[in-house]
Amino acid sequence: MKKVTIVGGSGTVGRILIRGLSDEGYDLTVMDVKKPEEELPARFIQADARNDEETVKAIPEDTDVLINLLAVKPTGNLLDKHEFENMTDIFFKATYTMLMAAVQRGVPKVIFASSNHVTDVYEQNGVSLLKRPIQTEDYPLSKSLYGLLKLASENLGYLFSHHSGVPVSVINLRIGTAVENEKEALLTKPRTKKTLLSKKDLVGIFKSAIEADKTYGTYYAVSDNPDRPWSITSAIRELGYEPKVNSADLMKKD
Repeated sequence: MKKVTIVGGSGTVGRILIRGLSDEGYDLTVMDVKKPEEELPARFIQADARNDEETVKAIPEDTDVLINLLAVKPTGNLLDKHEFENMTDIFFKATYTMLMAAVQRGVPKVIFASSNHVTDVYEQNGVSLLKRPIQTEDYPLSKSLYGLLKLASENLGYLFSHHSGVPVSVINLRIGTAVENEKEALLTKPRTKKTLLSKKDLVGIFKSAIEADKTYGTYYAVSDNPDRPWSITSAIRELGYEPKVNSADLMKKD
């Protein structure tokens, strides 16, 4: 049974992932600054991932995988210096802290929850402007500081996996639209029909990343929806990802 520590597990993705990975038999610990509001099948450790010493001490012994789900809601104001500092703390500096902690604690794998917004210049309302599915090989261009910092953290993972001198695997997952109430989102937000990462597939792609034998890789995490804007070919080929439930399936349900 692999021991998985989820950092920032109190949000939507974290709650879905914890329930799903628990059902798959993983030994789970959640590390966050605040305890989840609902009872989840995981141990809880209160710690601030922006603090180096606190993070290293909080990661349980013999952790096999560290999952970085840290998040903060951006305002989108590029000219707000406070926003820049806050976003940089969460989406870049804390990434470095966790990668360093993984090295110091001997954690062999880190999974980073990145975002489809790394390449959102190429997408509008769920439609690829490239006239083909957007691939991770396409030059990353973002409309926001959020997307830019997610990209910086992806690249920081590459440095640790290839140039730190310590064997650590890093997998980046560029997550699509993950929601608790999928049917409501599909009915009220048209983009979701193309960009949904269903709860079953969210658990599925993280499980694939946990089990994959990859030193480093970046993949779009989205269900196999009709007309989805991003390619999942590499995730299927390299991670063994098998999407199970897409937006079309969910729309057929009563």
